[in-house]
Amino acid sequence: MLTKTINRFYKKAEAVADDSGSGWRVHLDGRAVKSPAKAEFLLPSEVLAREIAAEWDAQGEKVQPATMPIMQRAATAIDRVAPNRAAVIAELTGYGRSDLLCYRATFPEDLIERQAKAWQPLLDWAKDGLGVALAVTEGVMPIGQDDASLLRLQDHVESFDDYHLTALHSLTTVSGSVIIGLAVMNRQIDAQRAFECAMVDEEYAIEQWGEDAEAVARRDRHQAELLATGRYLDLLAGR
Repeated sequence: MLTKTINRFYKKAEAVADDSGSGWRVHLDGRAVKSPAKAEFLLPSEVLAREIAAEWDAQGEKVQPATMPIMQRAATAIDRVAPNRAAVIAELTGYGRSDLLCYRATFPEDLIERQAKAWQPLLDWAKDGLGVALAVTEGVMPIGQDDASLLRLQDHVESFDDYHLTALHSLTTVSGSVIIGLAVMNRQIDAQRAFECAMVDEEYAIEQWGEDAEAVARRDRHQAELLATGRYLDLLAGR
């Protein structure tokens, strides 16, 4: 990922079709952008390249990576996910053993109902649509999951290319649920709904005891990350 603020060193950013015809690049004053790890920064769609070029163009005197979420995700796909693909797949599959949606409150009743309303339809979809049936328990004690379902989950995770796997990783790690992540990837829910499902417990706690600055900052950060990932997915699809 880009991490350091640097002085702006270019006047113009633009999306340019690669000479090979295999993708798109971002040029700064006619020179192709490299990834932070100095890898070739070849992008799969024109609209993705144009959005990233727009992020570069929007910078002021300083280039601030935090204001370039689409560039961040594309760079992560190239520099981190591609060379560590097997480890990323294993990490995401592992969420099936401890998925947020599988661990329900024992009380109070209204929280139990909220969790069921938000989470059970996603688990039902995973079972019927993906063949991934995850068991649900009350409390926080670990519960065993069916090995066949976990293998099917792994197959679904493996089916994504590096750019889409990056999106799934972001959705899953921010929400705490690979099922939420897969639901967004399969257009069952959008990124805003993913945020709402992930924040059921937090929103309930805020209602009961009020907001604090740390909780608000965390919630806002998670929402921004999920919405940026949703936008990144749209761009990958050419929208």
